[in-house]
Amino acid sequence: MAVSFGANSTTDDILAGVNLGGKRVLVTGVSAGLGVETARTLVAHGAQVVGTVRDLAKGRDATASVVAQAENGGTLALVELDLASLASVRRCAEALIAAGDMFDVIIANAGVMACPQGRTVDGFDTQFGTNHLGHFVLINRLMPLLGPGSRVVAVSSAGHRFADVDLADPNFDRTPYAEFVAYGRSKTANILFAVEFDRRHRPGEVRATALHPGAIQTELARHMDAAARQRMIEQINAANAAAGKPAFEYKTVPQGAATSVWCGFVAPADAIGGRYCEDCHVAELSTGRDLRGGVQPYAVDPEHAKALWTLSEEMVGERF
Repeated sequence: MAVSFGANSTTDDILAGVNLGGKRVLVTGVSAGLGVETARTLVAHGAQVVGTVRDLAKGRDATASVVAQAENGGTLALVELDLASLASVRRCAEALIAAGDMFDVIIANAGVMACPQGRTVDGFDTQFGTNHLGHFVLINRLMPLLGPGSRVVAVSSAGHRFADVDLADPNFDRTPYAEFVAYGRSKTANILFAVEFDRRHRPGEVRATALHPGAIQTELARHMDAAARQRMIEQINAANAAAGKPAFEYKTVPQGAATSVWCGFVAPADAIGGRYCEDCHVAELSTGRDLRGGVQPYAVDPEHAKALWTLSEEMVGERF
């Protein structure tokens, strides 16, 4: 009988009885939070994990316990990557290509959230450039290392509901900047990337999906003050109450990383390919503005995804 998973499932629940020996996985952002937990459970189940970090020293400290819990031949190797610098992204991709080792799964986990207005090294809006464009270049450049049966898992967010991508003004050159609008644009872009990547590579049996991990208290929210966080929770609870849904609850880190692991290793590829997932299931379309579930139609629109792909190629100066 198939096991049913949900919002309270943890990474260890997802991989109970699963041996990942022989699997190679790239996880971005393994120096904190969900990235560390994702690496921990994969290594503990025998996978060979390559984790990216901006600061190798910080990464080694953060993942010392991951290495200590390695079982069944699981390993963790760290590589330097700054998604806010395309030069760094290209160096990382070139080094991995030169090594020539194939990947079974790429989990695009790293990101920034609701930060003050800024620019990446290449002049892009910080959130759009880091969360979307950095991963866009990295994953596309690593395509030679993805064979039939491999998967790309993009960690997006229910925050995609804050805003659709603005194809005419992605860097807020003319639009007034707002932290959560910028975050929403970048998270919508993560989903649209998965939609178009999956369409392009489905014939070669390389699939892609995007997901919402849930609300977790990690350093990702370091730019939010406590009052802003409380206001957001109150708004969510008001919307939930009106819709007859339960009150907001934070997930634990192992619960938050569970959907990434489910998408990468357990869910049927045809069920999740080109889709958006949450709580270890495929999300339904939703036009409501509460943050409890569903995906906005604009985030999974195929033509919209193609248009973003074209714009992204123009912005980074590469065709894929």
